[in-house]
Amino acid sequence: MARNGQRRGGGRQVISETVDGGEARLVPDPDRPRAWELLLDGAPQSHVDLDDPTRLVFEYQRRLAHVVDLAAPPGRALAVVHLGGGALTLARYVAATRPRSAQQVAEPDARLTALVRRELPLPDGARVRVRSADARAMLRKLPDGWAGLVILDVFQDARTPAHCTSGEFLDEVRRVLAPGAWYAANVTDGPPLAHLRAQAATVADRFGAVCLLAEPAVLRGRRFGNGVLVAADGDLPVAELTRRCAGDPYAARVLAGRELLDFAGGAAVVTDAAAAPSPPPPDGSFR
Repeated sequence: MARNGQRRGGGRQVISETVDGGEARLVPDPDRPRAWELLLDGAPQSHVDLDDPTRLVFEYQRRLAHVVDLAAPPGRALAVVHLGGGALTLARYVAATRPRSAQQVAEPDARLTALVRRELPLPDGARVRVRSADARAMLRKLPDGWAGLVILDVFQDARTPAHCTSGEFLDEVRRVLAPGAWYAANVTDGPPLAHLRAQAATVADRFGAVCLLAEPAVLRGRRFGNGVLVAADGDLPVAELTRRCAGDPYAARVLAGRELLDFAGGAAVVTDAAAAPSPPPPDGSFR
C-alpha cells in the first residue's frame, strides 16, 4: 500500500492502494472527521461517514436509500442482496436503519474489499457477508426466494457489465426475490439515453410494476447521469417516492405507468445475445 503525502480533512492523509480494478483512493471529507470518499481510477465510487452511516452524499444513493426505507415497514429486518460493494455504503445504511438485516454483497475485487474493511470497518453487529464473486455468479448460488430486496450497483471501468443488463439476468434476480420483494438498479447513461430506455423496457418486461427516478436534466438527455429503476410484481409507492425525491437537495422526477412507457419509446428488451455494457462517462466527468 502507498500513502501519498497529500493531506486533507483535518490533516488526514489520502490513502492510495492498487486493487484489482485499478487505483483506489480514499480521500478524507474535509467537513467530517470520520468521512471518506472512495475513488477508483479517478471515478467517484462511494462516500462513507463512519459516524453517521445514514448520511448519504451521492444523490443516486439517496434515491436507493428511499427504496430501502419503503421496501418494508420501518425498522423491520430485510434480507438484502447488493450486487456491487465498493465501500459498502448502502450495506451500512441498511444495517443502521434495519438492524438484524442479513446482507449478502457481491464484490469481485477482493483487494478493494480488504482495503475497505481495514480502513472503513463495518459497525459491530452488522450482518454483512461480502463474497469475492461476480454479481451474476453470486445470484446463482443464492436460494430461491431468499431476498426481500436486490440492489444492482455494479461497475467495471465505470460501466455496468453487459451480463448484468439482460432479461436473463433479471430472471435470476426474480428467482432470488421473495414474493412481494423489490428490485432496484442504478443505471448510468447520457444522450440519447438509448441504454437507459432499453433498461427500462427490459425491467418492465420482467416485472409487473416499474418506476424510474432521475433528475430532469438526465431525463431530457441534457447530461450524463444516474437513473434508478425500481421494480416489483405488486404495487410500488409511487406517490411517496415522488415526494421523497422532490425533497432531495437535487430533486428527481419519478416516471411510472404511461410516462415510463413513453420514455422507453418502444426500446427492445435486452437479451444476453445482444447485451452491451453501459456507455462510458464522457471525458472530464469526474474533474
